[in-house]
Amino acid sequence: MKYIIGLICFTLLSIALSHCGGKKEEQNKSPESYQVENSPQKDADIQRYNLEIRKKNTPVRFPGDTIAIIEYVLNNYPEGTYLMSFDKTLTYNVPKPALIYINQEGNQYALGVIARSKPGERLIESKNIIGYDQSNIDLDSTKLGTAFFYLSLFQIIDNQIITLWEAPIPSHGGLNSISMNRWAYNGTPYVDINFHYAQGIGHIDYNYFLINGLTSFPHLLMTYKGINFKRTIANVNNDKYPDYMEYLYIDNGIKVIERDSIPFVWSARDSVYINTRNKKQTRPY
Repeated sequence: MKYIIGLICFTLLSIALSHCGGKKEEQNKSPESYQVENSPQKDADIQRYNLEIRKKNTPVRFPGDTIAIIEYVLNNYPEGTYLMSFDKTLTYNVPKPALIYINQEGNQYALGVIARSKPGERLIESKNIIGYDQSNIDLDSTKLGTAFFYLSLFQIIDNQIITLWEAPIPSHGGLNSISMNRWAYNGTPYVDINFHYAQGIGHIDYNYFLINGLTSFPHLLMTYKGINFKRTIANVNNDKYPDYMEYLYIDNGIKVIERDSIPFVWSARDSVYINTRNKKQTRPY
C-alpha cells in the first residue's frame, strides 16, 4: 500500500512540475513574441487599423495627403519603414508630419522624411528617434533598433504616388523639423532637416540643395552649432555649389573663445569638401 501511495504522489508531483515548467516556458516566450517591435506583421496590421480610423475621422482629403503618403510607404517600402513627424513643441500638441508640399509648373510634389528599420534588429519606434533626448540613440541604438533616415521626393499624379529620389540622411536619431529655405548668395532652394544634438548641446542641420532643380538628386551640406562648435553656409569661390566656414574655439571649461574660421570649398571633380588651407583634409558633406 505504501508503495502504491508513493507512486501516486510521485506521478502527481511530476505532472505538476511539468505543468509549471510549461507555463514558465510560455511566460518566458510570450513577452518577446507578443512585442509589436519584434513582429513586422503585427506592426503592419496595427498601422492599417490606425489608418482606417484616420480615414473615417478625416472628412476632407486631397490626392497625396498625409494619409495617402503613409499608406503608400506602408504598401511599397520594406517592413519597418515610417513617415516621420516633427518633434513636439508642446507636451500635448499633435506633431506635424515631416512633409513639405510643392506645386511646380502644375505638378504636385511632396518632400518627406522617412525612417527605415535596420534588417535583423527590432523595429524602430518614432518615440525613440524623434526629439532632443532621442539624439543620444547612437550610444545605445541596437537595443532600440537602428533607424536609417531618408529625404524622399514624392510626385502625386492624379491619385497615384511615385518616388522620384531618396537621399540618405546621415543620422540615427533626434529628428526635430524640416523646412524649405533659399541660399542668400544666389537663391538656390534647399531643404533644411534639423536634428537635435544632445551630446554637444546643440543641433545639426542637413541641408539638401536643389542645385539642378527639384526632380534631380540634391547636394548635401551639413552645418551645425553648439557651445563650442559651429559650421555655417558660405560662398567662397562663387560657383553654384555652397561652401562652408568651419569655426574653431578655445574651451577651457570656464569660457569659450572663437579662435579661427576656415573655409571649405566643394570639389565637383572629387565630390568632397576641401580645406582651403590644408588640401589633404576633406569632408564628404
